[in-house]
Amino acid sequence: MVHTLASNSLKQVEFNTIASSFGGISSQMINLHRFVLERLGLTDKLKDLPENHALKGLCEGMVEAWKIYGNNEAVIMFVIEDISYNICDQRFHEFEIQKINRNTKVIRRNLTQIAQTGKLSASNELIVEDYTVAVVYYRAGYEPGHYHSQKEWDARLLIERSQAIKCPSIQYHLAGTKKVQQALAKSGALEMFLSDKKKIEEVRGVFTGLYSLDFDELGDQAVRMAIESPERFVLKPQREGGGNNIYGDQIRDAILKIKENKERAAWILMDRIQPPIIQGYIVRPGGQKNLEVSELVSELGIFGLIIGDSTNIMINRQVGHMLRTKTASANEAGVAAGAGALDSPYLVD
Repeated sequence: MVHTLASNSLKQVEFNTIASSFGGISSQMINLHRFVLERLGLTDKLKDLPENHALKGLCEGMVEAWKIYGNNEAVIMFVIEDISYNICDQRFHEFEIQKINRNTKVIRRNLTQIAQTGKLSASNELIVEDYTVAVVYYRAGYEPGHYHSQKEWDARLLIERSQAIKCPSIQYHLAGTKKVQQALAKSGALEMFLSDKKKIEEVRGVFTGLYSLDFDELGDQAVRMAIESPERFVLKPQREGGGNNIYGDQIRDAILKIKENKERAAWILMDRIQPPIIQGYIVRPGGQKNLEVSELVSELGIFGLIIGDSTNIMINRQVGHMLRTKTASANEAGVAAGAGALDSPYLVD
C-alpha cells in the first residue's frame, strides 16, 4: 500500500505463501474494465490498463513443477476446504493447467479425504486413492478450522514427508507468518540473507514498523505504545485468511487483556499504513438501485513464482498482480468476506 505519512512510499502489508487467491479472477478484471471504458467511449484510456497474466503465470509454475517431478502419470492435487466458496477462482487454475498441458491431470481433495486414502509408497511417493501426486497446491490448511481432528494434522504431515512438490512446503508456509515478518524487520536480520547493501536498504524500505510483544524490554515498550496510541497501529495474530486483525480502541482493550499472559507473544504490533483516499464506486450484490460515489483505498498484491530446493532456486519471477479496493472506513479488505472488491490499476504519470 502507498503510505502517505512516509512520502507516499510503498509499504508491505504482508507476505502470503499459502492459498493466495484471486489469481484467476483478477486476470479477468482487465477485460471487465476494458469493456466499461469502451462503452463509455474512452478507448484512449485502454493503454493505461496494465496487462495481468497472473493466472497463466501461476499455472505455468505448477505445470513446470509437475514436469520437474518427472512422472507423466502423476497428478496435481488441490487441497481444498470442505465447502469451497471461492471455487470459481480455483476452477480457473484447473482449466488453465489443462490448457497449458493436456497431459496434466488435476484432482481436488480436502484434508479429511487425504487422511482417509493417503499413504506413502516405499520410496515416499504420495499416493492418494490410486493417484501418485506430483504437486500439492494448498487452497486450504492455513487456519486451525481446516483441521477438524488429529487425522487432518496427520494428513498434513503425510504430505510434508512425501516426495511431492508442495506449494507451499511447511518451511515456506512459516516464512509467510506474521512473527517471521516481524523478525525479518529486526536490525541485522536481512543481512543474514542479502549481501548487497543497496538491496538490503531497498527491502528494508518497504517494511513498516513491526514490533514484537515478547516479554522483554522491547515487548514492554510496544505494549505501552499500543495502549497510549492504539490508532497508530494494527494488532495482528499468527493467522491468515482475513478478519483476524484488531484496530483502533479495540487494540487497547485486547492488549490490556493479554499483557500479562504468554499469549501476547503470539501477536505482533504493526504501524498502521495511511493510504491515499480516492473517489469511486463499488459494485456489490444486493440490488443497489443508486450507486453513490464513495471514499476508497486500494491495496496492490504482486504474485510471484518460486521453485527450488534447499540448495538451488530453479525459477523465481513475478507473474501478475491483484488490486483490492475497499471503502476508506473499512478496516478489513477481504473480497470473499464482502469487505472489498477486485479492481484494476490505472497507470498515470
